[in-house]
Amino acid sequence: MNLTRRRLLAWMGSASALAVAAGALPASLALGAETPLYRDASAPVNDRVADLLSRMTLEEKVAQMVALWATKAEIMDGLDFNPEKAAQAYPHGIGQITRPSDRRGGPNVANAAGGTAARWREPKDTVKFINAVQVWATTETRLGIPVLFHEESLHGYMAPNATMFPQAIALAGSFDTGLMERVSSVIAREVRAHGVPYVLSPVVDIVRDPRWGRIEETFGEDPYLVTEMGVAAVEGLQGKGKFEKLADDKVYATLKHMTGHGQPQSGNNVAPAQLAERELRENFFPPFKAIVERTSVGAVMPSYNEIDGVPSHANSWLLKDVLRGEWGFDRVIASDYMAVQELDSLHHVATDLEDAARKALAATVDCELPDGLGYRTLVAQVKAGKVSEAAIDAAAGRMLALKFRAGLFENPFGDFAKADAVTGNAEARALALEAARKSLCLLTNDGTLPLDDSKLKTVAVIGPNAAIARLGGYSSEPRQTVTLLDAIRERLKGKAKVTFAQGVRITMSDDRSDDPVILPKPEDNRRRIREAVKVAKGADVIILAIGDTEQTSREGYAKTHLGDRTKLDLVGEQNELFDALHVLGKPVVVTAINGRPPSWPNVVEKAHAILECWYPGQEGGTAMAEALFGDINPGAKLPVTVIRHEGQIPYFHNLKPTARRPYLFDDTSPLFPFGHGLSYTNFEIGAPILSVPRIAADVSVTVSVTVKNTGERTGDEVVQLYLRDRVASVTQPRQKLCGFKRVTLQPGEERQVTFTLDPDAFAIWNREMQHVVEPGLFDIMAGPNSVDLKSAELEIV
Repeated sequence: MNLTRRRLLAWMGSASALAVAAGALPASLALGAETPLYRDASAPVNDRVADLLSRMTLEEKVAQMVALWATKAEIMDGLDFNPEKAAQAYPHGIGQITRPSDRRGGPNVANAAGGTAARWREPKDTVKFINAVQVWATTETRLGIPVLFHEESLHGYMAPNATMFPQAIALAGSFDTGLMERVSSVIAREVRAHGVPYVLSPVVDIVRDPRWGRIEETFGEDPYLVTEMGVAAVEGLQGKGKFEKLADDKVYATLKHMTGHGQPQSGNNVAPAQLAERELRENFFPPFKAIVERTSVGAVMPSYNEIDGVPSHANSWLLKDVLRGEWGFDRVIASDYMAVQELDSLHHVATDLEDAARKALAATVDCELPDGLGYRTLVAQVKAGKVSEAAIDAAAGRMLALKFRAGLFENPFGDFAKADAVTGNAEARALALEAARKSLCLLTNDGTLPLDDSKLKTVAVIGPNAAIARLGGYSSEPRQTVTLLDAIRERLKGKAKVTFAQGVRITMSDDRSDDPVILPKPEDNRRRIREAVKVAKGADVIILAIGDTEQTSREGYAKTHLGDRTKLDLVGEQNELFDALHVLGKPVVVTAINGRPPSWPNVVEKAHAILECWYPGQEGGTAMAEALFGDINPGAKLPVTVIRHEGQIPYFHNLKPTARRPYLFDDTSPLFPFGHGLSYTNFEIGAPILSVPRIAADVSVTVSVTVKNTGERTGDEVVQLYLRDRVASVTQPRQKLCGFKRVTLQPGEERQVTFTLDPDAFAIWNREMQHVVEPGLFDIMAGPNSVDLKSAELEIV
């Protein structure tokens, strides 16, 4: 539809004065003018793209492939949008703006990539900025092309007041795809109400190295689990299945990071991923491939690392041949921040910035984030004959198609009243609490948990993570947070005395954006430990909250901003704190609040119970207190294998047959296996029952598994289904996860859960690199984790 000036002013509200000052509308928007095809919302998207491209200059096309972040300074007075500056700096329009909620480009704002510091605009100012830009773009540029805005939303919209859900690895541990979809739907509506139709999430890298600081951002180590959680996340953000137009309360998702990112050399972010093609196809490709085939995912982001000597942003085989060719992906490939220029500055596969831009474009990368410094050279390169305009048309066309599909040509504006109403509201907070409850994993328990408050006079809450709400990376400041200490005090009000001591300080700062990570002086922490022991001596039970800060596990995006580690045990004097409390002879219950898996052998050996909480989100304190006192029953599982120490890296459950032969002087078993998680009740899982014992290679089989709650409490169990190909033309893993279902059962309740295994579940990449189902015998196995399994035999003929 055509947007009249009156409609614009009505939509703009507080920005109406800016719209009035904008002058005459373009002819394509004026009343009575003939509507060009690209403005016809009922026309097919491809036709609209072709029509618009035919009207565009080369400069206008390249503008669609470029973004602004630090360069937002060129279009602002302070933090306010200035249309005159925009017209002067970007006469051909603006394709995309990076993170409108942050103050990047504004005065007195330090540089921070991916940080969590409080450096955001107020939400009302974010909407005002977005709407002001869109009024200028749709009324003052020649063709009235709206601007695409994107934001971060790893486990919540990374902006003030937004709901912060449990971190991604915690959500993966829920093994609940329905929960994941609902969480993502709330994230989408909060983002979209602000006027942003596009987000840079989810992360669907499989992760196999806990030294890597970004492990918390992932859904774990298993391709099937990552696939299913990834599909749920994308469908929650965008909508289910395949579709042409994005709904008004949805946002386009971006799959990150293709690929190999989660198993970098030495665990260093951006380091080479030393992976062969078979390994990629068997483990790293499946989440990306399945999501591309099953959803209408809007974008894919290449990874920073190299594979076989070729950085992903210049890897035509990876992006053009596999992603676009084999899988048929025809939507946006968006660069990671600064990754195009790093083809020159870091990888040295390009001679300069211009060459880097050519190589990325040749690999079909459509837009360069966050500032498009390389792609800004493309106009000159086309005119010099170094780049074809056809390549520009293809990339710009895909960017325009995303805008058409998102409905930006019909309504590109945010609505602050709506945003304020839906962001961090009661419904969202309730879902954040539900997600936190379902993400808690009981690792060990000698019977101490759940605590009986009627038998307690004094409870000592100790630890550096007790009085702070740890949210993890890519977080902002929600409307509210609940700490463990606050929740326990509220839970025991009028029942028992609650005492507190910090015990140790992990890092001197809790700001993820700070470049240096400074540890406290050991003598200062030992003084704190002595104080904690005094506090704990008079308690009946000690609840110890230890783990990570947002600095000890984070994205290491520069040599001056590190996040990867060589050691996995507790940082600083936390083990000393635990030992000092343990020798008191009182029950010590550990709440692990952390971004990395808890490879803490000393604590695991001695603690009376350990509750893995990960970063449980803004309502995490309430959920943790409920679990400790038995108001809820933990039911999550581990989405990763937890190793004993760094010498076991890499360790994952789907090992090949020759892996893990014994070492001298050490144990080859993990500290906790993939899929592990205890309960306050007991479950019995039966052997799988097959619908038929023998199938053809192109036929599916149904598997039924009975699960019974044999204990005295209501609880959740995750029934996990695995398979093993006994003999194949190429080596196969000892087991492969192929199904899971989380069920809630009352005491004595029994239920049968069913799984359907289609031919793809049994397919392998044979010696000729063909994806085929080979005949033979298969073990179909079911159980509560990846170790304790019962099996049935299936033959494929």
